[in-house]
Amino acid sequence: MRKLKYYYRIFQAYFSPQKSHLSFWHDIPKISERLWIGELGEYYMNFSEKAAYDGSFDKNGIPLLDYRGTIGKNYNPIAITQYGLGHYNLYKKTGDKKHLDIFLDQADWLVINLETNKCGLKVWMHHFDWEYREVLKAPWYSALAQGQGISALVRAYLETGQEIYLEATKKAFESFKYEIKEGGVKYTDNEGNVWFEEAIVNPPTHILNGFIWAIWGVYDYYLTTKDECALGLFNDSVKTIRANLHRFDLGFWSLYEQSGTRLKMLASPFYHSLHIVQLKVMHKITNDSVFKAYADRWQQYQRNRFFRFRALIQKIIFKLLYY
Repeated sequence: MRKLKYYYRIFQAYFSPQKSHLSFWHDIPKISERLWIGELGEYYMNFSEKAAYDGSFDKNGIPLLDYRGTIGKNYNPIAITQYGLGHYNLYKKTGDKKHLDIFLDQADWLVINLETNKCGLKVWMHHFDWEYREVLKAPWYSALAQGQGISALVRAYLETGQEIYLEATKKAFESFKYEIKEGGVKYTDNEGNVWFEEAIVNPPTHILNGFIWAIWGVYDYYLTTKDECALGLFNDSVKTIRANLHRFDLGFWSLYEQSGTRLKMLASPFYHSLHIVQLKVMHKITNDSVFKAYADRWQQYQRNRFFRFRALIQKIIFKLLYY
């Protein structure tokens, strides 16, 4: 029954003529046009298409995504943050204060909706169940939401000087210090690799795009506070990605995660493109040639028509068999 409900919701989202949550997520991944390295500036990715979101909003201008099925319209802290960051970049580009006002509306939502989890840490919760390898039961939290929320709030603090944004950021950052079993979003594997998990499941799946976005939040926190703990976590997580990128490379496409299933979970065309952009940003931040090498390699995969077709078919089969 759960599978049937899942397939029905997915069918509605992909094939209904009305807008679904996919109309927000599936933009074209782009690096920010004026990427500053070593200091806080525009967010690393453009997000201009997300800023142009024309779906549902609440009375305060906060976007609501329509997931269809039993979830319906709901707040998603990651979407709210990306929508805000898109407007922040537009403000930095144009100087138009309306974009700053929209951005700060999203930042205010993040401050108000920072909740305490069962271990006493402050997190942004998703208040709907989500079908994954196992159902993520509401309320659930994510390293991706934590990292991008921090990236938004430190920029709100930079623009306004209001301590309320910095204080919320400090509270949210605590989740990166603690292992998942302690209520945090960090997982340290048997080899000592430090991962930040987008989906809190056991065993962890190491979703690549969520891990990288989370890392940028840790980096932004360090740039703002000069906290040595943040710098250490950033360096440790960079080492993890560098040492494990080969595990996400199939020789013709990138993996979305380490699913642990017999058939591996490939990235969709969108997420493969996102991986390439994220690795290019990682190269700019770290100046590590490994990230550029993988970005170039995965871009070559993307240009191969047979590879694209093979990846799409395998992705469809995975979704039908697993999740």
